Amino acid sequence: MLTILGFTMIATFLVLIMMKKMSPIAALVLIPALFCVFVGKGAKLGDYVIDGVTSLAPTAAMLMFAIVYFGVMIDVGLFDPIVRGILKFAKADPLRIVVGTAILAAIVSLDGDGSTTFMITVSAMYPLYKRLKMSLVVMTGVAAMANGVMNTLPWGGPTARAATALKLDASDIFVPMIPALAVGLAFVIALSYVLGRRERKRLGVLTLDAVLVEEPEQETETVLVGAGSGAKSAGGSGAGNPAAPTGGSGGEGPVDSDSDTDDDDDRMLKVLDPNRATLRPKLYWFNALLTVALLTSMIMEWLPIPVLFLLGAALALTVNFPHMPDQKARLGAHAENVLNVSGMVFAAAVFTGVLTGTGMVDHMARWLVDNIPDGMGPHMAFVTGLLSIPLTYFMSNDGFYFGVLPVLAEAGAAHGVSPLEIARASLIAQPLHMSSPLVPAVYVLVGMAKVEFGDHTKFVVKWAVLTSLAILGSGILFGLI
Repeated sequence: MLTILGFTMIATFLVLIMMKKMSPIAALVLIPALFCVFVGKGAKLGDYVIDGVTSLAPTAAMLMFAIVYFGVMIDVGLFDPIVRGILKFAKADPLRIVVGTAILAAIVSLDGDGSTTFMITVSAMYPLYKRLKMSLVVMTGVAAMANGVMNTLPWGGPTARAATALKLDASDIFVPMIPALAVGLAFVIALSYVLGRRERKRLGVLTLDAVLVEEPEQETETVLVGAGSGAKSAGGSGAGNPAAPTGGSGGEGPVDSDSDTDDDDDRMLKVLDPNRATLRPKLYWFNALLTVALLTSMIMEWLPIPVLFLLGAALALTVNFPHMPDQKARLGAHAENVLNVSGMVFAAAVFTGVLTGTGMVDHMARWLVDNIPDGMGPHMAFVTGLLSIPLTYFMSNDGFYFGVLPVLAEAGAAHGVSPLEIARASLIAQPLHMSSPLVPAVYVLVGMAKVEFGDHTKFVVKWAVLTSLAILGSGILFGLI
């Protein structure tokens, strides 16, 4: 009964948010509360919610202060050179922009934190997608999949959990999987090429000037995401307006974006608004070193991540904006993102708390394992890979790696399958897992990109599953799984 109710609850949640009948926050709270009553454990709802909130509180704190920190870094211009480099590469070509999104997300993912990756990637790419009228779900989908592949790094989480659960060495799991994961990343980049070609066919190869002529009324939206009202142009013209065409009438039609003229570059780079009031060019290297130190501390695990971002946000605000009114203005500028993301995380705590507390998730996992045909025993690594696709989407990584993976490894051992093969196979579904409604970082991604979670889900699931299958297939082909 709990198995059926668990699957029904998840299906109800997904259908309602994809059909936009409920907001994600409302669905994450009300649907599990209703099913908790159906299970007959309504009296324990408070305990389940408190347990869920307690487990996710550090994550919520980390996200709150991480958004403030990276928001301040965006305000002061730390990422402007990155965006300029992408602009020069992209040349307003949708194909190059989508490929650049995948590459940027993969590079930034080296720090092992999905929220950080999404904040930097969206901050850099959002102005381009918005200005060229590109599909924002393409950006969120490509970023999530690239981050999912890179999330298998030993310090990213899943590999360490698999190693701990099966008492293995993380390097023994990860290092042999590098060729298969490289195939997965190449698949994401190839997919971004295909999606970029689709966007190019829909929009053509444009210049930003051509877009500005069509949408002069939206010139105030050219600032980076999170830059706040202080960074926006108040009027439709003037030196502070990053979108104002320079030279001539600005009314030429689209031209070939492969032109390497300096004038084209200069016009495109104005989307960064070099005159915004929050820039701190004299503190650029301080901010760069602070960010490197913060990311290094995260990787080395010198302090808990929430503490690092709390300290980093406080230091960044104090040094860059020493006056109290300026600090309040920066906090106010990022308050909407903070509230949206932290609210979503605590709402997700209700969902996970009920799913775990009522025993639904355990019954669902046990049902799936028990229904594996006996003839599949010698192929348990392959079965583990297939099962990880839905299970890591509907479960937290902790629930899957510490609750389900040991059972799968035990079943595999009975048929002579190495725990290492089982552990490697368990990593293949991370490209899909990063878009799970139970992953707090995905709400940073869709929130900053101003994309509905249901729209992101409808777009990304099929491509993420294909990416996971590509990793699984290459792992089998290379004899790793």
